[in-house]
Amino acid sequence: MAAANSGSRRQKPNILITGTPGTGKSTTASALAEATSFRHICVGDLVKEKNLHDGWDDQFDSYVINEDLVCDELEDIMEGGGNIVDYHGCDFFPERWFDRVVVLQTENSVLYDRLTRRGYSGTKLSNNIECEIFQVMLEEASDSYEEEIVVALQSNTLEDISSNVASLTEWIESWSP
Repeated sequence: MAAANSGSRRQKPNILITGTPGTGKSTTASALAEATSFRHICVGDLVKEKNLHDGWDDQFDSYVINEDLVCDELEDIMEGGGNIVDYHGCDFFPERWFDRVVVLQTENSVLYDRLTRRGYSGTKLSNNIECEIFQVMLEEASDSYEEEIVVALQSNTLEDISSNVASLTEWIESWSP
């Protein structure tokens, strides 16, 4: 793996917030963006808005993301720094984009309740709960990025989210290129 952010001259860091659906990525990213004046990029919304997909998957009730189109769309934006990217996957983004990769984790009972409130059921619900049980997102992040930039944070309560935003804000303020 190449060193994270090698050769970059950006003056602000980029952060990836990832985790199983329902772990609080968008809530955390939105609050962090508000606290830091960074740009919040929700990849799921971007895919819909810019048609960066290869169609609809009926089984999982979601778009089939075209990773190449997403990366092409974000390349110039990421070079400037000051971005918080929010997505449930992380292995297709270029490593050089991120200075911190945050994997949000949630207790299974809390996650189950959040996902059922969203209308998840059947295969979609069970696959996402299994991903969290087996820590798939943490493993994906650890396999894709340098160990020192990957951090797992609990995201069970609003207090957890507030604490995570505060610690990430502090990290941003102490970051230097």
